[in-house]
Amino acid sequence: MPAWLVFVVIGTVSGVAAGLFGVGGGLIVVPALIYWAGFPQHMATGTSLAVLLPPIGLAAALEYYRNGNVDVTAAIVIAITMFLGAWLGARIASHVSGAHLRLLFGIFVCCLGIYLVYGAYERLR
Repeated sequence: MPAWLVFVVIGTVSGVAAGLFGVGGGLIVVPALIYWAGFPQHMATGTSLAVLLPPIGLAAALEYYRNGNVDVTAAIVIAITMFLGAWLGARIASHVSGAHLRLLFGIFVCCLGIYLVYGAYERLR
């Protein structure tokens, strides 16, 4: 499969996931770039961050806003602090090997998954 088609599939899947669940960059794009496109960990992370620049999420955010589902104050505060946090995280990541970074990412995703499944299970009981 040509690289551009792999990127189209990654973009489409992550776009749908972003619109449905508010996820896409770290949970979909990074692993997809590593396993489907053969990117090294650092390249996948950097590319995912470049993808997440404002125009990408704008359409979904506007639709949620139109339906009264965006807290603008929270979004601004989180965006500013996320900007600073992303800079700090990138500085740290540049000093960590790709294998260690991938391991930490996997642990993070597993812990998040367990937390979400447990919370959903508790609400269903």
